[in-house]
Amino acid sequence: MSTRKPDPRTADIMLRHWREAVPNDRIAHLIKDSSRGLQRALQTRLAKHNVSFGHWVFLRVLWVRDGITQRELSEEAGLMEPTTFSALTSMEKLGYLERRKLPHSRKNVYVFLTPAGRQLKKKLVPLAEDVNEVAVRGIDPADVATTRRTLLVMIENIARDESEHADPARAARMQRMLDATDNEVAEDTDSKKSTDAFRV
Repeated sequence: MSTRKPDPRTADIMLRHWREAVPNDRIAHLIKDSSRGLQRALQTRLAKHNVSFGHWVFLRVLWVRDGITQRELSEEAGLMEPTTFSALTSMEKLGYLERRKLPHSRKNVYVFLTPAGRQLKKKLVPLAEDVNEVAVRGIDPADVATTRRTLLVMIENIARDESEHADPARAARMQRMLDATDNEVAEDTDSKKSTDAFRV
């Protein structure tokens, strides 16, 4: 697996872009650059354990919802089914998971973590937590909490817009996600905690 070191000039170039070239550019671009930075930081750490970022995306879902269908996993990860199929095939060869059909539903393929896949959680989750800590270093906890609430509302706004243009089945799934987001916003507002500010 490639462990190419990041170019130290990347951050300087990006900061000049935002502070000098387009200080008032669309917030979508700022979020995109932030997300890319978080992913690169995590990918560098994952590579030391011979785990790709693409595999991390699915492991993170399965650690919470083991035994879901391949289609559900694809939707949870936000990736197309062909991409999911390729990644799961690779992960199955590595011994992280297994796919099988169940007697009550021969049509669906279900994805289950192996003991090796479950054990990766203890090694990899601390890496993501470290990236989160690096990202919010030097930021007032109150500002982190405000950023979290703002991003959750933005996610909700975009999801509602998307649901208005989706087919009925997808709209129902989007509504479930919105309900979960509403609950998270309410809990965050009530508790006023700033932990887990960004999830990589």
